[in-house]
Amino acid sequence: MAVKSNIKNMVLSLTLVCLVCSVLLGGVYNVTAEPIKKAAAARTAASIARVLPPFESEPQEHRTELGGVQFVYYSVEGAGIAVVSTTAGFGGPLTVMVGIGEDGLIVNSVVLSHSETPGLGAKCAVDEAFRGQFEGFDPASKRLAVTRDGGDIDAITASTISSRAYTAAVAQAYEVYKKVSGNE
Repeated sequence: MAVKSNIKNMVLSLTLVCLVCSVLLGGVYNVTAEPIKKAAAARTAASIARVLPPFESEPQEHRTELGGVQFVYYSVEGAGIAVVSTTAGFGGPLTVMVGIGEDGLIVNSVVLSHSETPGLGAKCAVDEAFRGQFEGFDPASKRLAVTRDGGDIDAITASTISSRAYTAAVAQAYEVYKKVSGNE
């Protein structure tokens, strides 16, 4: 005998399907949460190692506020700090990790995420000539801006907005460094 279709049966069927899906989704989350957390921690540790000189101690995560914006930074004894800085690029948010040595010089920087145009603005993540300008840069004695804006950084050809965003992210990171190191 076929089940008669009525509102009661439809609600019951839909509720049962939702419960089964919820249990399955919760189970998948519980199984994958720890590996996802470990992978994110490994990516962060690798990024810190790329932007700071070699170090032995464990990076310590901190948070600070600057201009109403929350920043995450990692202090490493004997090496400096690594600041995560996000600015608005041409295609969306551009997130950069910037390593600043204890002497106040920029050690290195690496793009963590971006939405820039492939082949143009996305070059900020891979163009060694552009990124290399920041290595050893002393923001205390040079202007951290693209040359078009009177600074000392050459922009990527046909990608001035992305170059400005990257440079602004590095400048923000330096401001965080000054605040947390007491060098304001």
